Amino acid sequence: QVQLVESGGGLVQAGSSLRLSCSVSGRTFIGSYMGWLRQGPGKEREFVAAIRRIDSSTYYADSVKGRFTVSRDNTRNTMYLQMNSLEPQDTAVYYCAISYRISRPRAVEDFGYWGQGTQVTVSS
Repeated sequence: QVQLVESGGGLVQAGSSLRLSCSVSGRTFIGSYMGWLRQGPGKEREFVAAIRRIDSSTYYADSVKGRFTVSRDNTRNTMYLQMNSLEPQDTAVYYCAISYRISRPRAVEDFGYWGQGTQVTVSS
């Protein structure tokens, strides 16, 4: 059993920063990748960023590249998403998730374990 709990969401103005956290408990050393995905109002859930467990290599969706940074602290079993220069279109529920895929997971179905999500709202 593995549990993922996101935190750090909130209401901010455009141009602000937020840092999301994803705490993992239970069976912590599972999966090949951990990722962040989001679902905006009336939109499909979409990939944001991911980090590979073995070497902490990262990759991002084009829409957040250069503004968001994903990282992890293995000693705390926690993954982070630093979000800078936030835009109203970043408004969404942000989820952390774990994937067993060998190659870079991006699709929602590539991820098998999910947190409950944390709301991020960016006002203009």
